Amino acid sequence: MKSLILKIESLGSPWKTIDPFLVCAHHVDHYPRGNNKLGPNSSSSLDESADVGFDEAGTWNMYFGRQVPGFPAHPHRGFETITIMRKGVVDHSDSMGNSARYAEGDVQWLTAGRGILHAEMFPLLNQDGPNPFELFQIWLNLPAQSKMVKPNFKMFWAETIPTHHVGTVDDGIEVRCIVGQLDEMLPNTPPTPPANSWAARPGTDLAIWTIKMAPGAKWTLPPADGVDTRRQLLYFSGKSMALAHEHVNSGTAIEVCCSKPVELVNGSEPSELLLLQGRPIGETVVQDGPFVMNSTDEISQAYADYRLTQFGGWDWSSKEPTHGRKSRFESL
Repeated sequence: MKSLILKIESLGSPWKTIDPFLVCAHHVDHYPRGNNKLGPNSSSSLDESADVGFDEAGTWNMYFGRQVPGFPAHPHRGFETITIMRKGVVDHSDSMGNSARYAEGDVQWLTAGRGILHAEMFPLLNQDGPNPFELFQIWLNLPAQSKMVKPNFKMFWAETIPTHHVGTVDDGIEVRCIVGQLDEMLPNTPPTPPANSWAARPGTDLAIWTIKMAPGAKWTLPPADGVDTRRQLLYFSGKSMALAHEHVNSGTAIEVCCSKPVELVNGSEPSELLLLQGRPIGETVVQDGPFVMNSTDEISQAYADYRLTQFGGWDWSSKEPTHGRKSRFESL
């Protein structure tokens, strides 16, 4: 009998993904208590000589923020970012005038399209204790005919994202469906993706789910609808499990057959997986930094357009704006 597992490889950093996805970054930081400027209350929070990039030697990173951790204003073109918050807070600001603060359980879906400038800052709101932080950011490709669409920003608030339980909370399965329905018979449906997304097209069979499994829990992943659909399980937390009767360890990316059900039997520790699924776009991908196009000429044009227009400019008072101490919000 042919194995239902098509490929297993190490997750790496960032995580490699399958078409139509481009990559997935998993940021985990153990920030200390915050100061009155929403940055870390630590003497090591700002060192002009330090590498503020993706150095994983410590327990937290400033990334490119100088006072507050995060990613100050930077451009994108030609793809979408899907940011899944697990812990902490993100302050979003962009060149279209959008702003939002989103937190644990929320998802932001940003269609960069023909070009957008945005900032993602991680304010540390808790001044009395630690500020744990964790998110996934998935890059989803756009097909050639959609790469120059108007940029779009959409929030999926936590309470709008359906969560399905199999068994009890303590010994069962939790499947959270950000996009793509688990079962058409279930009452709650996931939020609608932006109109120009590959996910919004009929027949693309796109799904993004997070899966939690209690020790010893068993669950059968149902088959997908599409004939050409690909499906990948990113096993990022836990120890090991049996997947389609084969032993797999955590820290692996597993591509599985979509046309048949696949049984998951968890091992002795709680496990978590991120499921990515969709029909491939099947086009040439040329990426250079924040731009993802179909040719090197288009990449050159993206840089030229950005130098000329700044993708709408930046009306915020800072390149790394934060939104005070408000609760989570969206203003358009």
